[in-house]
Amino acid sequence: MIRVLGGGLAGLCLAFGVVCSAAPPEPAPSPRLAAPRVAAVIETTLATAGENIRQFAFDGDLATMFISAKNPGPADHLTLVFERPVAVTGVVARTGRVSGGDTLEAGVLEVSADGIAFESLCRFVDGAAHGEAGGKLLKAVRLRTTAPMTHPLAVREIEIHSTPRVAVFRHPVEFVLDVADAPEMNEWGEKAVRVCERQYEMICDELMSDGFRPPTLLRMTLKNDYKGVAAAGGGRIVGSGKYFKSHPDDIGAMVHETVHCVQNYRGRGNPGWLVEGIADYVRFFRYEPRRPGPLAPEKARFDGSYRVTAAFLAFVNETYDRQAVKKLNAAMRQGRYRPEIWKDITGRTVEDLGREWQKSLAR
Repeated sequence: MIRVLGGGLAGLCLAFGVVCSAAPPEPAPSPRLAAPRVAAVIETTLATAGENIRQFAFDGDLATMFISAKNPGPADHLTLVFERPVAVTGVVARTGRVSGGDTLEAGVLEVSADGIAFESLCRFVDGAAHGEAGGKLLKAVRLRTTAPMTHPLAVREIEIHSTPRVAVFRHPVEFVLDVADAPEMNEWGEKAVRVCERQYEMICDELMSDGFRPPTLLRMTLKNDYKGVAAAGGGRIVGSGKYFKSHPDDIGAMVHETVHCVQNYRGRGNPGWLVEGIADYVRFFRYEPRRPGPLAPEKARFDGSYRVTAAFLAFVNETYDRQAVKKLNAAMRQGRYRPEIWKDITGRTVEDLGREWQKSLAR
């Protein structure tokens, strides 16, 4: 997860001895990279200003940017940590707003082989840094301020040239965690938002439809007096501190609520059993390594909601159309859902599909 870290930073190790040039000519904005290979997360000591989230610093889009809420001080940093080491040939970092200002004047671009000990690659010149790493295996890259700044910091884009490629954030998101009412749940909440953030790209891909832009800022609040388990609406997730204290392994419940934020159904007429079924389909058949437990054929109904409907949707997806859930989701998001859509997708009514699914459970 993108999180604000406390504590001081380790001092610089010996530099590579590479001399940095001034800022290279700025290329035209490039499309977001496809076919990601190595995932990454961003860690930083800097709080976010408004909706200028941290993942915008590594999304392949020069029109977006991370902006800090306050003026950085010495040793503040923004660090890109790779899932595993990659052979890096070069790193480019550009700071400053599109319209100008809020650049990093006094700072260094540092690299690390293990994500713990960092060494200097080069310094920033005119708000940009461009360093050659010679194919060195690296686990992390960071921008670090070396003097107090008199304005916020804007980071437009970090480019990593490596083998294998490091995946940019195709669906950037930042979770804001609020545990003011349950401070003892901070560690669990941090873990939950890290998981939800890492699963966000998968969730968005599963539920993508034409013209839809997933939300980029989500708020998760844990409250001790919340009576349910969890709920979501309007980009906000609320969960029961009491429940998750006694069920700490049920992070999948928060993945389920994150799915609701991405579903973003505005119109009326969407059946509740299908709304919840899609959320649990993504949870149990795409996120968690296990599937729902065995279902009794005589009791299993396609409109049983939650994990029961999730199992039915998995059957339809695997038997008739591997895009069935995406098509249903798109229709619901666009206010086009009607019972006849099942026949449009599969050639069979939902009732016929339900009976066929029940028979399959008895085998």
